Amino acid sequence: MTTLKKRERAKTNASLISMVQRFSDITIMLGGLWVVCKAAALPFLYLHLLMALVTLVVFQMIGGITDFYRSWRGVRITTELLLLLQNWTLSLVFSAGLLAFDDDFSTNISVWLSWYLLTTCGMLASRAFIRYGAGVLRNHGYNKRYVAVAGDLPQGQALLESFRNQPWLGYEVVGTYHDAKPGGVSADWAGNIQQLLDDARAGKIHNVYIAMSMQEESLIKKLMRELADTTCSVLIIPDVFTFNILHSRIEEVNGVPVVPLYDTPLSGVNRIIKRLEDIVLASMILLLISPALCCIALAVKLTSAGPVIFRQTRYGMDGKPIKVWKFRSMKVMENDAVVTQATQNDPRVTPVGNFLRRTSLDELPQFINVLTGGMSIVGPRPHAVAHNEQYRQLIEGYMLRHKVKPGITGWAQINGWRGETDTLEKMEKRVEFDLEYIREWSLWFDIKIVFLTVFKGFVSKTAY
Repeated sequence: MTTLKKRERAKTNASLISMVQRFSDITIMLGGLWVVCKAAALPFLYLHLLMALVTLVVFQMIGGITDFYRSWRGVRITTELLLLLQNWTLSLVFSAGLLAFDDDFSTNISVWLSWYLLTTCGMLASRAFIRYGAGVLRNHGYNKRYVAVAGDLPQGQALLESFRNQPWLGYEVVGTYHDAKPGGVSADWAGNIQQLLDDARAGKIHNVYIAMSMQEESLIKKLMRELADTTCSVLIIPDVFTFNILHSRIEEVNGVPVVPLYDTPLSGVNRIIKRLEDIVLASMILLLISPALCCIALAVKLTSAGPVIFRQTRYGMDGKPIKVWKFRSMKVMENDAVVTQATQNDPRVTPVGNFLRRTSLDELPQFINVLTGGMSIVGPRPHAVAHNEQYRQLIEGYMLRHKVKPGITGWAQINGWRGETDTLEKMEKRVEFDLEYIREWSLWFDIKIVFLTVFKGFVSKTAY
């Protein structure tokens, strides 16, 4: 009975914060549009109310997809605010698309823009205030939780250290519990496993995080049986970090919790965001560079025999073959089972091609690949099929690069790993940064890479 009541109380606290968040979001969205209409001396007509309600429904729907109203306790505020900004922007874009054909809507675009900016500021401030208020209450002892880690995995110690660095979360660290080893114990060691059980039964601990390796399965099961005789909340830190995880999160499949190890971050609403990003950026860039495309095409055609565009088969998302477009920069058109990488002073490169390759201008037609959906603006650079087949046997996790679409620019290229990979180490570093990009993907990470590409992504001493 005690355990049941404790679980119900914890659930009520989490739900209360969620209700406050939902109420504040709804109030700010509806109130923001009303304020904008009043400031512009416009009547709050049915169209405005319809727009607000449609946007609100879409916002709540996207919030459900992204699990936006979950408990944010222990999560950085920047992560919460960036997701809020993403959801709100998408909601208004989708809703505007439904009502864009209305004459009144097209004439009042400034109203919608003002509403977007005002609501953005209001919701960001509201979320920050809710966090601050919850932190103040927890600092005064409300809903404070005493936490401990069972086991000596580094992940458990890192978790406790994060709790210490963020006292406003309301987690009071008791320490780590594990049997002493010959090498000594850490500074936050609070005792052995038996001591943990004694402290848990005495009510000195609220949350126990089990951080043990997979080899200690029998000990984990025994500990869980013993902790079932306490009122502690028991959480397990899965020992999956021994693997080279690509994109991990907790999921539920037909009621069974699973932890994906190798998965793509671009599913659900993230895939829509990524596609919208590609369409908008590629359309704008193609419009701006169209004169340059014509001039380069003319230069390639007049200076060497052969087609202007070279189409090479490469692997796309999920390893499916795609045709990647480039301005032809060589006298040969290699697209077979054996493809020789370009080297410095390569005699196959034409004079115009040499300039195009050093400045990455030969890759400009790939923005057409982006529009047609085969590539993305940002992602791992696509390699020739022959190189993929070669390196997939030499580098562990190489094919995981294809869990997202290949890109025109990427995190590896920004960090200097582009051009000829004449050693295995160079390709390993490129793959390392590609997988880091997939693990850390976000819309803001893409924008950062695009921004950095402008300054150091086009010209490189390794591009030839």
